Amino acid sequence: KTIAISFACLLISPVFADDFDGSKNLICATVEARDCVLQTECFSGEAKEIGAPAFFRLDFKAKTIIGPARTTPIKSSEQSPEQIMLQGSEVGYGLSIGINKQTGDFSASMTNFEGTFLLFGSCTVL
Repeated sequence: KTIAISFACLLISPVFADDFDGSKNLICATVEARDCVLQTECFSGEAKEIGAPAFFRLDFKAKTIIGPARTTPIKSSEQSPEQIMLQGSEVGYGLSIGINKQTGDFSASMTNFEGTFLLFGSCTVL
């Protein structure tokens, strides 16, 4: 009985909010990706199907977003009690990432005049 209770406590142990406050580096996994162009339906699929990274790292100290093909500088960051917002630009796209400080869930967009890529996923401490 004690072992079952201990195991249950491990399963429901809380995520520590300070893990997602920008003080620790994160690795993020894209769960869902969309490619949207004006006057067409958005294509939804896996990240690799739209040319987006399946995983990327956030190095807050170095102020960089590190993907498999390139490293992108974080040009600005802003925090509220609920989220961290990161912004930058890469290969002609404006880049924004919002990370939930309680759960590590993220949404990201890369936008230019032709359309928008949307990414959704989760981050964890590296």
